[in-house]
Amino acid sequence: MAMSDEPAPSTTVEAGEVPGGAPQGKLRAALVVLALAAGFALVPRLTKGCEGLSLDEDAPEFSARVIANAEGLGASEGDAPATLELSSLRGRPVVLDFWATWCGPCQAEAPIVNTIALRHKDKGLAVIGVNTSDEEGLAARFAKKKGLSFPIVYDQNNTIAKQYGVTNLPTLVVVSKTGKIVAIRHGVTSDSALDEIVRRYL
Repeated sequence: MAMSDEPAPSTTVEAGEVPGGAPQGKLRAALVVLALAAGFALVPRLTKGCEGLSLDEDAPEFSARVIANAEGLGASEGDAPATLELSSLRGRPVVLDFWATWCGPCQAEAPIVNTIALRHKDKGLAVIGVNTSDEEGLAARFAKKKGLSFPIVYDQNNTIAKQYGVTNLPTLVVVSKTGKIVAIRHGVTSDSALDEIVRRYL
């Protein structure tokens, strides 16, 4: 599966939101046309970032090997690597961070995601890094070097990314306490933007 690490402008879709919203005049229309013209090659990657997934549908179940920070899931060091089933996190809001070590924007976003994970850990938030389209063994070293504390699973054969229709990196998928997809964010996010989304579902 081809992934792009081009620095795309971040876009967010959330449950209950009509993409694009109400038109606000000719200026917005002109800006949209300019954006489409300037980023024609990039637009398909953004609009198809999660093909086949809809907000408010059940997040696809998966099982994957934890390759870093298994202790964040309650596993002792002696038990690592552990296996994570998404359903085991039911009752907690979850942020799935799809990323790869070769992806420059992913590297830029990693400390932001880590900050959010630490900030809301005591409120029940579970942040899971999904290392996809990457060579096995690189993510654990990257996490240690960068001081990332949230659990990271390895997406063998890009299985999870395919389930979630992820075609560009980084992509964040927010899952509610009841296991529903409530927000999808493409491109590098900011602390404030991700924090605002997460707080809605704590």
